[in-house]
Amino acid sequence: MLDAFAELPAAGQAPPSFDPELDQLTPREREGLRLIARGFTYKEIAGELFISAKTVESHAVPRKLQL
Repeated sequence: MLDAFAELPAAGQAPPSFDPELDQLTPREREGLRLIARGFTYKEIAGELFISAKTVESHAVPRKLQL
């Protein structure tokens, strides 16, 4: 799954549909997951998305995907 997200287009571009669970993610959540998949640290993701590292850590993506 992470390999697939690493190759996704940047935010604002329509991502391909993978499955119903992944389709639940908002564009912002998809962007965060894409950065995680590319190996970014929480601090780097926070800088890219202009949010705090704590927000990245506590984001709902793992819960939504039941990870």
